[in-house]
Amino acid sequence: MPAADTRIAQPAASASDGAVRAPMPIWLTTLLLQVLVILVAVGLWQIAHVFNWGVKVVVQSPGAVWQAFLALSGGGTLWPNYWATLQATGYGLLIAAVIGIPFGLMLGLLTTVQRVIAPFLSALNAMPRIALAPVFIIVFGITMSAKVALAVSLVVFIMILNAMAGVSAADPEAMRMMVTLGASKAKILRKVVLPAALPSILVGVRLGLIYSLLGVIASELIASADGLGQLIARSAGVFDLATVYAVLILLMITAAFFNTLSELAGRRLLRWQPPTAR
Repeated sequence: MPAADTRIAQPAASASDGAVRAPMPIWLTTLLLQVLVILVAVGLWQIAHVFNWGVKVVVQSPGAVWQAFLALSGGGTLWPNYWATLQATGYGLLIAAVIGIPFGLMLGLLTTVQRVIAPFLSALNAMPRIALAPVFIIVFGITMSAKVALAVSLVVFIMILNAMAGVSAADPEAMRMMVTLGASKAKILRKVVLPAALPSILVGVRLGLIYSLLGVIASELIASADGLGQLIARSAGVFDLATVYAVLILLMITAAFFNTLSELAGRRLLRWQPPTAR
């Protein structure tokens, strides 16, 4: 007589019971938290306006700022000035990079020259170059050249110092080995020095982009035929602070976009590095 099956039948597990919920991607979590921060900031801003915190003319409502932005963009005033500021910012960054990066690499390779010039670079870098804006306006007139000159004066030292710091990161053993194997100086620069200096140079470019924008805006605030800085100055002169805030928020968004774009470009250029070294 066959033995009875004493096993207790278990209920069939549904497909959803054993399923493990995939974690939310880090980038999406970060984006949601950033949106939350923006919403909280706008909410506090609206509360400050409703309850008259601070000076009433200063604490404009988010709605008034949005209406000012729509009036600017629809009236044909905003975007030509925006383009003038971006154009001067790009020229300032480009000229500073063309001058500063090769000069910084040269100083990094020529240690004796670096020791002689480094104190002068530090002294010039400590000087508040914003104060030179009236000088550039006198020399170049109320033109784009004055804005670009001030931007270059702010950014070029960032480029030089970051390039110098990048050269010091090059492996001296690798350089000596290349010399022993008979490699030319150009090949050592291309194969050893530049890859080591590239992360520091890219950091300089990211900083230089923001400082170039600051230099252009500062020059436009003092005297300019166009640009967002001049738009801010004119609006502030008639106490139209809603327009001032609208332009400032646009500048904040632009700076954040440029910073993110340069960071993504840097990651792509440095994709040969391990993730922890980027």
